[in-house]
Amino acid sequence: MEPNKKFKLVTSKKTRYLLPNILTLGGVCLGISSIKFSIDGNFNLAVTLILLAAILDALDGRVARLIKGTSEFGKELDSLTDFVSFGIAPVLILYFWELNNYGKLGWAIALIYSVCCVLRLARFNLTKNENDKEWKNNFFEGVPSPAGGLLILSPLIYELTDFNFNLNIKSFTPLLTVLTALLLVSKIPTPSFKKISISSNTTVFLLLTAGVIFIALLFYTFETLLVFVVIYLISIPISILIYKKEQKKYTSKISDEDHEDVL
Repeated sequence: MEPNKKFKLVTSKKTRYLLPNILTLGGVCLGISSIKFSIDGNFNLAVTLILLAAILDALDGRVARLIKGTSEFGKELDSLTDFVSFGIAPVLILYFWELNNYGKLGWAIALIYSVCCVLRLARFNLTKNENDKEWKNNFFEGVPSPAGGLLILSPLIYELTDFNFNLNIKSFTPLLTVLTALLLVSKIPTPSFKKISISSNTTVFLLLTAGVIFIALLFYTFETLLVFVVIYLISIPISILIYKKEQKKYTSKISDEDHEDVL
């Protein structure tokens, strides 16, 4: 008599690939849903969904590496999700909020941003760091798409906050969108936060910081998000300086090795 065979959606060896991909698919659902809510005029919820999509995007890759669930399928799925959630959804939210007031120019700006985002993602998929240049893992080439999506939404985020600086930031929306699009396809080194080493002594402080950020996002969502956007913008010139320093150190090391080989 044959033993009963239990139904399995995937083999036991493949189950570790499910969780990262589920997180990725959750991100694309959030991105598409944000478009729907922006059409309805519910921009608060639309921006919140983009924020949640960005959080899931930050988690899926790290979870995949943690449980050794990385795969080529997951990599391609992640890129497609990024394009929908951060290349299409944010700029459509902006279009329904402000860019549609500029007519054909507003739609052209939306298209420019989306095209730059897909080019940035295509370049990222083809970029491979050499083994002797692991220090480059701490940097992205250009602004990553999740950060770009939040950057172009910053005028809307400001409008949703309780801040009152008597600034007409709304009028800067077209210019900011174009500048962010250029940053996406630029080769400016930006922080990736992938290889941050944390000592055991600072774990408690890290957890405390995470808790404070969570509470701030819970009660002051848009104010906290705007502060993060400002901090990220400040981090870009700092990242450029650190990159140049690391590059100079690497070049000096290679020169010394070549000199020793000649001797």
